[in-house]
Amino acid sequence: MQHKVLKINASDNVIVALRSLEAGEKITFEGETYTLPRAIAAKHKFVTEDLNPGDSVTMYGVLVGKATQPIARGEQITTFNLKHESDEYSVSKRQDRTHWQAPDVSAWKDRTFMGFPRSDGQAGTANYWLVIPLVFCENRNILKLKDAFDKALGYAFPDVYLRQVGDLVQLYSSGQTEALKSYKGVTEAAAVANHQPLFKNLDGIKFLTHESGCGESNQESALLAALFGAYANNANVAGVTVLSLGCQKTQFSDLTAEIKKRNPAFDKPVLFFEQQSYGTEMDMMSAAIRETFLGLIEADTLVRQPQPLSKLNIGLKCGGSDGFSGLSANPVLGHLSDLVVALGGTTYLAEFPELCGVEQELIDRCMSVEKAQKFEMLMRDYSSKAEAVGAGFDMNPSAGNIKDGLITDAIKSAGAAKKGGLAPIVDVLNYTEVAREPGLQLVCTPGNDVLATTGQAAAGATIILFTTGLGTPTGNPICPVVKVSTNTSLANRMPDIIDFDCGAIIEGEKTIEETAEELLDYCIKLAGGELKTKAQLLGQDDFMPWRRGVSL
Repeated sequence: MQHKVLKINASDNVIVALRSLEAGEKITFEGETYTLPRAIAAKHKFVTEDLNPGDSVTMYGVLVGKATQPIARGEQITTFNLKHESDEYSVSKRQDRTHWQAPDVSAWKDRTFMGFPRSDGQAGTANYWLVIPLVFCENRNILKLKDAFDKALGYAFPDVYLRQVGDLVQLYSSGQTEALKSYKGVTEAAAVANHQPLFKNLDGIKFLTHESGCGESNQESALLAALFGAYANNANVAGVTVLSLGCQKTQFSDLTAEIKKRNPAFDKPVLFFEQQSYGTEMDMMSAAIRETFLGLIEADTLVRQPQPLSKLNIGLKCGGSDGFSGLSANPVLGHLSDLVVALGGTTYLAEFPELCGVEQELIDRCMSVEKAQKFEMLMRDYSSKAEAVGAGFDMNPSAGNIKDGLITDAIKSAGAAKKGGLAPIVDVLNYTEVAREPGLQLVCTPGNDVLATTGQAAAGATIILFTTGLGTPTGNPICPVVKVSTNTSLANRMPDIIDFDCGAIIEGEKTIEETAEELLDYCIKLAGGELKTKAQLLGQDDFMPWRRGVSL
């Protein structure tokens, strides 16, 4: 049975509306009765006491804002009466909270997934060949290769929108004006890809483009090489084809150095083609096509084999968040993360701007003072650079976030951090650094959906769980992205992008723990190739390097 309201932490002085509440409605909760002066939409919050300007608002047990004007008991918090505020943090205040009660995983210890074994001991959940440009000058050639390989090898998606435009052209040309006005498009069934690929053990060829590699700072060009070096090392990648112009800042030697830095025993094929050395585009492209095709034949010899759950690498991400994110889907990811860590696997919590206000808790959970210091340094450096260009963390909530109850960045962050569960933090990774040991990792990325998922795949994630309350189609070229809905209304409204629904928690029909176990079972099937995510079925291959410097 669904309750009307919820207080998340006993120390909170706000209550969350689980359904829309009417003006004048009397809400009785924990022995107290609140009369609401105005209607409050589901996902929004009202205060439990009269507040004066400067008084603190607490949610999830942490400071999330301060009143900017008087707020009466039962009144909703809004951007007009509350401003972002968060607690100070420091390693000097660190209290060791690395001891935790791991969840019971006895039911999972003998489970396996059918993954692709790699020579370095990793296991992929997919088997992709990667085609990348070292500089934006090669983007056209990358797209030409994509068109040729996808169509010839059976990886191309049906172009339903081209078909729709063609239908409209035909109706217009034949004078069927009324039919033109009522045309609804192709059927949903026609929009589903029906792949019959040539290579049965190769999940696809992924072609990446970007706007970097030259005409920028040395730092940006080096960062691109580091990002591609990390992607080459991802367990879901079987081999790489590299296109280069020749004169750009990011050189092939930079890429190979970054690959070896992350994995000295790296032995995947990396095929290199430099346009200025070949002379004509045709000569380079023909060589790239021939050598890549031979590489694909070899990659197709890899077959899935049973892998222990300790080889799961799962990214934890949220985007298009709403007021239910911190109540349902994010805590589900948190419990799933704890299960995976207890099984010896690896999870990745990213989005540093969305850890604002919970830094001290994360500092306390770091396994060593050195890791805590690195986290504090990265957070302060990121925050100061954002403030230097007039974009502090307090600006993080989007219009959609605010409309659906995430009024301040601290409220958003406190809910977002729930994705990290309770496990101790074994390492803190800067952007493009890869995980060296199993356990929960903090990964420095922006909150931006594509920048964050790009960074998590670079860190080593082979599945990304992505919670959303508003809906987003975000995917990744090499890492399946699972869209986890915070509410059933969204899952029903956007079924073409939502993979898993946590709305039953809000309805009071399921617990966080049992929902997390259901999601873990989904992940095992996905990792074994039994399922495809909606983003994969839509061909949603979003990739965006994080450009941290200035353009030259």
